[in-house]
Amino acid sequence: MINDTLQNRKTVIAIIMSAVIAVYILRLFSIQIIESRYKEGADSNAFLKKTQFPPRGLLYDRNHTLLVYNKPAYDIALIMREVRNLDTIAFCKALNIDKQYFINRIEDIKNRKKNSGYSSYTPQLFMTQLNIEDIATMQQSMYKYPGFYIQNRTLREYACPNAAHVLGSIGEVSRSKMEADDYYKQGDYAGRDGIEKTYEDQLRGEKGVEILLRDAKGRIKGKYENGKEDIAPKAGQNLTLTLDAQLQVLGEKLLRGKIGSVVAIEPSTGEILAMVSNPTFNPTILVGRQRSKNYMQLVNDPTKPLMNRATQAQYSPGSSFKPLQALVCQQMGGITDRSMFSCNGPLSSPVKCTHHHGSPVSLLSAIEQSCNPYFWNAFRSTIEKDGYGEKNEIFRNNYDDWVDRIKSFGLGEKFTDSDIYEQSRGYIPTQKYYNKVYKAVTGWRALTIRSNSIGQGEVLATPLQMANTMAAIANEGYYITPHLLKCDSMLKKKHLCKVDKKYFLIVFEGLWRVFESGTARSSRIEGLEMCGKTGTVQNNHGKDHAFFVGFAPRVNPKIAIAVVVENAGFGSTFAAPIFSLLVEQYIKGKIERTELEKTTTNMVTNSNVQER
Repeated sequence: MINDTLQNRKTVIAIIMSAVIAVYILRLFSIQIIESRYKEGADSNAFLKKTQFPPRGLLYDRNHTLLVYNKPAYDIALIMREVRNLDTIAFCKALNIDKQYFINRIEDIKNRKKNSGYSSYTPQLFMTQLNIEDIATMQQSMYKYPGFYIQNRTLREYACPNAAHVLGSIGEVSRSKMEADDYYKQGDYAGRDGIEKTYEDQLRGEKGVEILLRDAKGRIKGKYENGKEDIAPKAGQNLTLTLDAQLQVLGEKLLRGKIGSVVAIEPSTGEILAMVSNPTFNPTILVGRQRSKNYMQLVNDPTKPLMNRATQAQYSPGSSFKPLQALVCQQMGGITDRSMFSCNGPLSSPVKCTHHHGSPVSLLSAIEQSCNPYFWNAFRSTIEKDGYGEKNEIFRNNYDDWVDRIKSFGLGEKFTDSDIYEQSRGYIPTQKYYNKVYKAVTGWRALTIRSNSIGQGEVLATPLQMANTMAAIANEGYYITPHLLKCDSMLKKKHLCKVDKKYFLIVFEGLWRVFESGTARSSRIEGLEMCGKTGTVQNNHGKDHAFFVGFAPRVNPKIAIAVVVENAGFGSTFAAPIFSLLVEQYIKGKIERTELEKTTTNMVTNSNVQER
């Protein structure tokens, strides 16, 4: 009995000792393997690991002109546990900051809610994006500030102050960005918009690490293992864009003093040659330590310079919609190239014409003279060719068919397979929408939505979409997704429009006549056949918007353009000359009509728009 009791006690003691040993082993495992702060502490006693930031990839235009490059910049970093006996006043003076800034910054670094990766053992960023002038004094006296050191970085620099909306900018990463991608740490920078954001992964490169060896007193003694364990940073990928820098500069020049946009596309490839939005800004103001201040000024500017009107502004396309209407109505059998309709000018009803041009009107003349009654009758003949009414399924099918064919030209949806940052979708109203608005199927018909026939009413499009539509027409029935990176693989993104090729010939002829004897004859270029369409778009908030869309040359088109000038009135007065000058620059390589260039540049529609 006594032996049994002793045996039980031995077993219990053995179990207890085993448990204690297991606890110690688990704790040691946790300290050495799982809990990084102990490892960080041990490592920091022997090493200083300095992040080596890679140079960001360069950006070039289609002609290999450098657009965006890098310039040296510097960060001030610190390891908190090594900061001791700091002369705060002298430190602040060397960096040209006040003491309260220093106090606030140290508090922010230690605040784990703001800086989730904080550790007193690892490097933390104190100040970023300093230039050589900012740290000149500091460099000479770094030995006085133990725990602090200078870290090399780069900032973006711009060869010219243009294309801000296209190129985008760089900004400090958010917490959500760091949580989504462990590449980023507190104080890192990444693309915030434009090309910089879309191609962030290619442009950013890969960070490197320099490992420095410390002595027993924490002093740097040189490279660990002579640098054998260092990881060299890998530069970001250089990118060639589709932009033509000269065309972009000219477009921005011609839009000075105006609110509007220009989009130019190479029809055969979908490459964007120019994308202009005005008001704009100099991209250099969003670089460096003044970024936040300058950004807020742009945000609060009532002219909205941060908005890319080329891709985000939505307008009723007005008469620039008529070539597309002509194609779809022919395809659906509502009209033929010989269809004639009467026009009584401003006395026409229910859709008025803006001027007298003779009657009856053919399709060719309707495009040339921009006849509203013709396109109203063509629209009605198309969707009501089999009648209309509550039980008329064919009428509703006809309208759905019309919507589908219009949208096949790239309207009413974003280009989801494109690299263009921030797009609006535009709008092509559906049957479902009208059933809801008018409460019943019998509540609407062609007459109810007649404004759609001339590109007004509920129809909305962005300048990008209208330029792409003209590219599709120039290609006689297809478009390549519009894009900004020079990349042959984009040629596979070919979209077929739902209109047969045979219907394009008469539309080409009509668009050519617009320059030869129609509304844009004053903007024609001698010896160069161009096709285009003016538009004067009603605006409920002020003066009409001026539109012009077109392509050139007529045979084998090289460029398709959409121009929008807000609150400018007639498209032939403000938008057509801009189109014509851009075509001249791109096709001929220079502007010969210098007087027209000067006159167009000096035209002002909004005195509040200042050149930045």
